[in-house]
Amino acid sequence: MAGAQSFKANQNTFGRIAGQAARDCHTFFFCGPDESAASAAATQIVAGLADAGERVEISGSDLRRDPVRLADEARSSSLFGDARHIFVRANGEEAHDALKLHLEAEGEACPVLVVATSATDKSRSAKLVGGAKGTLVAMFYPPNLADMANTVRDLADRAGLRLGGDLAQRIARASGLDRRLAEAEVEKLALYLDAAPDTPKTADLEAWDAIGATSEEDGFMPLVNAALGGHARRLPGELTRLRTLALNPVGVALAFERRAAQLAQLSARMRPGEDLGSFIDAQKRARRIFFKDERDIAQQLGIWRGRRLDRLVSRLTALHQALLANSQQAELLLSQEIAWIAREAAR
Repeated sequence: MAGAQSFKANQNTFGRIAGQAARDCHTFFFCGPDESAASAAATQIVAGLADAGERVEISGSDLRRDPVRLADEARSSSLFGDARHIFVRANGEEAHDALKLHLEAEGEACPVLVVATSATDKSRSAKLVGGAKGTLVAMFYPPNLADMANTVRDLADRAGLRLGGDLAQRIARASGLDRRLAEAEVEKLALYLDAAPDTPKTADLEAWDAIGATSEEDGFMPLVNAALGGHARRLPGELTRLRTLALNPVGVALAFERRAAQLAQLSARMRPGEDLGSFIDAQKRARRIFFKDERDIAQQLGIWRGRRLDRLVSRLTALHQALLANSQQAELLLSQEIAWIAREAAR
């Protein structure tokens, strides 16, 4: 295979080396708990290929059953002899054996990109790919609010949008810090304002409010609020949406953890016997509560207090670790824990 250099990157360094990696590498492995950023990075590499050609998609489960398929597909010509690239979406180590055979095989191969949910740069697959020449291993951790707000600003710049005030942060928060959802919101704003790189427009809170009715419905928070608020009747629909949108289980768990941490911080600020409504108003004025979250947080603070809140935080931490360790069962583990949260909240 062509390519003599191997690259290793994370969310902070990927942008600087992506162009060179797209030119010099033949096999790419994207991993880490932020699956949306890993997928976006893979898309950026495809855009940087000299001739991406036809896209051939293979699932990790298919490669686990038939490890030889990857090497064969990467060395097969398309129907008309045009360029092609292979895109694999896997869980954990599903693609390991296939990658091993692919890297050992003879002959010129087309670019292979693997997005491995729940894998890390310490996984067997990552070490295998990173040990070969002409490869890239990129690890993506979930961003904090400031990081995602900066990402939103970059996406807006490319779309011809100038974001006023704290709009970038609001979009980041509404998207649950998920890059794909944030990008979708930026695209909606650009479409609404008829913005483009050559005809930039300024987006303000009025424009955001105009499309905001649908914004939150695309993110993690409806599921988080349904469970933490004990809304059992809403839960089946939200779990169905979770599967339909293929939301990353670890990302969903992180959204629960962030809200639980916020509830813990707010709970620690409350004085014994303090009126909840007055407390919420004060915290909103102090900008510790976003106005769109006010109603849900007030309800959840009335439910999750003291030992019950401590137990929730402990269980969410254990869930996060279990999801990373058991990628094959991630969706089931998440659904079971969400059901427990909803039952506990409804008691």
